[in-house]
Amino acid sequence: QAKYLAQIILVGAQVVGRAFMRALRQEFAASRAAADARGRSERPQSAAASRIIGISLQEAQQILNVSNLNPEEIQKNYDHLFKVNDKSVGGSFYLQSKVVRAKERLDEELRIQAKGDKEKGKKAET
Repeated sequence: QAKYLAQIILVGAQVVGRAFMRALRQEFAASRAAADARGRSERPQSAAASRIIGISLQEAQQILNVSNLNPEEIQKNYDHLFKVNDKSVGGSFYLQSKVVRAKERLDEELRIQAKGDKEKGKKAET
């Protein structure tokens, strides 16, 4: 009886293990496909900034709750969220660091856009 019980447990563990590995592979493939799609949709400089800072433009906008790249709105939301998540008032350092990374990402995107606008202006003059 113990022999059969051990075999049932072993077979069950193998089935669960295979299913888990299959699900894990599918999740990795979906994650890779999403990253590739995100990289193709962004401009090369923007995609590079996302890789360097470690946060996408969309994610940064969601964290700071901004729909467009308005520097005043970004700064206002950043100041509020940074202050609310300060550890001295019971906030979370993790959330505060997410807010900082989001602000860095949006600032980088604004810099990229300003550089692109300046280059377009130079091309129009010539």
